Amino acid sequence: MPIERAPDGAMQTDAEVARAWDENADEWIRQVRAGMDRYREVFNNPMFFAFLPDLSGRDIIDLGCGEGHNTRELARRGAKMTGIDVSARMIEAAIAEEAKEPLGISYRAESFSRLESCRDGSFDLAVSTMALMDGPDFKGTACEAYRVLRPGGGFYFSVLHPCFITPAQKWLKNDQGEEIAFRVGDYFSDDIHIDRWRFKLADEGGPFAIPRFPHRLESYVNGLCNAGFRITGIQEPRPTEEMAQAHPWLARLRRHIPIFIYFAAEKPGSQP
Repeated sequence: MPIERAPDGAMQTDAEVARAWDENADEWIRQVRAGMDRYREVFNNPMFFAFLPDLSGRDIIDLGCGEGHNTRELARRGAKMTGIDVSARMIEAAIAEEAKEPLGISYRAESFSRLESCRDGSFDLAVSTMALMDGPDFKGTACEAYRVLRPGGGFYFSVLHPCFITPAQKWLKNDQGEEIAFRVGDYFSDDIHIDRWRFKLADEGGPFAIPRFPHRLESYVNGLCNAGFRITGIQEPRPTEEMAQAHPWLARLRRHIPIFIYFAAEKPGSQP
């Protein structure tokens, strides 16, 4: 489905983003808990979780936790988790799931760019999976992540790759219908866009209305550096040959482009 320019003045604040995700919440929760997000299940999560350090016994804040799927996965790996999301509806669903299967997770409804409930130096790690590109203020998010981390703490996040997932993106096909290239365009657009789409496995529901903000590669790198972080690594995940064989729809990503990018950054200092 096409990406459309947001109306002037729309999606400029966290409150407006929260409203959009509250409206998406019921259908989003139904579909992701039914395993319809195939990219997450078979590609992105396995690669990102391998990118993370050992989490055992560490205090971790999950920025943009949504309905809590990945927060729960990290808790099962031994982390002491706090989940933050701007959508009250998503947090309600996460809290309900914690009541069914207690993992010791604390959830709070607030913006990841204004962590008002969090004290300075409260966490060993901050993580975020596929959320930060959906917020209007990455600079603020980086500063808040820096503030709430202890010295030596790490900030690990995954986002859509800004160099390839652009407003004018399009797969190009040959006469046989094979995807042979990927077009990017309008990379330097400063417009906020609404991406309307649904999971391919969805039998009904949607499309979701997802806000997309003009965060470029320099936005992430400079945002981290200006907040005080030292970037320790990035990864542009590529499906393995085994993944592409098991899921042929991943072959185009293995051949052509990364659609995700992972960042690792560190707050200077050392853990006590």
